[in-house]
Amino acid sequence: MGQFFRKWIVGEGLLPDNYRPEGEEVLFYANSRQRTFATAKYFSAGFLPFANVEITHKLAEDKMDPVFTAQFTKMNDTYRQQVIDEINAMHGGPQAWMQSMQPTLTLMEEVIDMPHAAAAQNDTTHFWFDDTQITIEKGDEPRLKGGYKLANSVADALVLQCYETESMTAFGHELTEEQWRDICRVKEVYDGILFTTHSAAVNLAYPLVSRIREELNRTDRKFMFLCGHDCNLASIGAALRFVYPETQNALEIHTPIGSKLVFEKWSDGTDDYVAVNLVYPKYRQLQNRTLLSLDEPPMVRPVTIEGLTANADGLYRLEDLNNRMAEAMAEYDAIEDIPTSIPAASTRAVTFSEDSAYTLGGIPATDTSTGVIIKNKRKFMKRK
Repeated sequence: MGQFFRKWIVGEGLLPDNYRPEGEEVLFYANSRQRTFATAKYFSAGFLPFANVEITHKLAEDKMDPVFTAQFTKMNDTYRQQVIDEINAMHGGPQAWMQSMQPTLTLMEEVIDMPHAAAAQNDTTHFWFDDTQITIEKGDEPRLKGGYKLANSVADALVLQCYETESMTAFGHELTEEQWRDICRVKEVYDGILFTTHSAAVNLAYPLVSRIREELNRTDRKFMFLCGHDCNLASIGAALRFVYPETQNALEIHTPIGSKLVFEKWSDGTDDYVAVNLVYPKYRQLQNRTLLSLDEPPMVRPVTIEGLTANADGLYRLEDLNNRMAEAMAEYDAIEDIPTSIPAASTRAVTFSEDSAYTLGGIPATDTSTGVIIKNKRKFMKRK
């Protein structure tokens, strides 16, 4: 990916070939996790092969930098309830949103032969979603507990396995591209619940939004690379009301693995403008370990900004984007940080019926259901 950006920037005449930065013209800043540091290092090697760029990271190896940690740094009871209300307003509420994934959850159960998995010894034979608990506390990321968290982890592992091979097969099951996209939708629901409500996002993304705003208004910086995580892209987008395009040639729906949220700063000599694009490798390029170049480019998709108007070239006025970022930062500043009355252990954003029951097929049981029924994680036989 770094080599593609180098060739594109040199081709546009923005930097000379074999450019060596001076002073603070270039900065690579990564979270201190091994994978983010390595990503920044490899990108810099392709982007500035003669520069031997130092990667800035602030903490000991494999520790989370607070700038890249999507955590709540302010909290009060009213604000927490506002976040919960927004979560419950999305897609008919978390239960309805997760339930819409039921066909894909069933597919995943078949792919991993879940009834014969080690987890089945503890009666975990299906991906439940009616036991969901969402915890929202200061000093921590939003967290989701319950069966859907397990489903998200399995979906993530399956997709990573798909990228590591040249096959669309998982454990002997040949899956279509659309089925893989459905599996990625399981992950999107999980991330959407936790990171994409606007009220939560202005808190979670505040450090990165403020840093991006600072960088866009510097006159001495020519290039800046921030390396974080997919939750950062989700929360930045929700905080600034970005509309990520639905992907093409990707398995994920909005922010594929390896995505770069690119802010390009342009000027016509009078006003400054910004283009916002999502750049990501095609999934076949990942599977085939394709070296990206101008002849074999990644996908470049424009990001729209809700409520702002782009010009004929698809550019937004920097002043307008500055104002949008300032608004998000002001919303964060307005959050009162006071002790909450609800202890962390009892915070439950979404309440589902404790009487929910399912058949062995993972289908909600009704009054007419017969056979083995699972209720409150216990099995019993129901006859006609």
